[in-house]
Amino acid sequence: MRMGFRTILEASGIEVAGEAATGRQAVAAAQEIAPDVVLMDVQMPDMDGIEATRRILSQDRRPRILIVTTFDRDDYLFAALDAGASGFLLKNAGPEELVAAVRVVASGDALLAPEVTRRVIERHARPATAASAPDPGLTDREREVLRLLAEALSNAEIAERLFIGEATVKTHVSNVLQKLGARDRVAAVVYAHRHGLA
Repeated sequence: MRMGFRTILEASGIEVAGEAATGRQAVAAAQEIAPDVVLMDVQMPDMDGIEATRRILSQDRRPRILIVTTFDRDDYLFAALDAGASGFLLKNAGPEELVAAVRVVASGDALLAPEVTRRVIERHARPATAASAPDPGLTDREREVLRLLAEALSNAEIAERLFIGEATVKTHVSNVLQKLGARDRVAAVVYAHRHGLA
């Protein structure tokens, strides 16, 4: 499986800086190599991928971690997100999806396999009453951008919908994440659903 991933990624111009066969090796390799993105399995010898993710993200160098697993299980999904993973992809994803996922996560965005996105929203989105919802100080335009993020639109699609430049959308998304205290787009979408902003 690792050899297959390496072949796919290198053929797409993505440098594979290292490999690890166990969770402990992954933690050590991440510290030594300082990669931009780590592809992490859930079930591995020695230490599972969830614990390895936690340990890697507790280090000084904090790569983005993309969980790639055959197991479409809620407990793995939510444990991975709680541990700080930036993405969750199933191994049945095609080569193009894998490459795109690595690039999305490397750019600082979050990514969830389409099969699991709805479950994340359903589990975490419990609308608050207007009185209990905190005011994050979003501008009207930032609220529009947040609503469109919650529709799973890309920056390019948001730009087209709002008739503004993609660079402007990136600025709005960055402001939204900062004001919400959200680490990525997934966390922002969960916030939007929980507080009735989407």
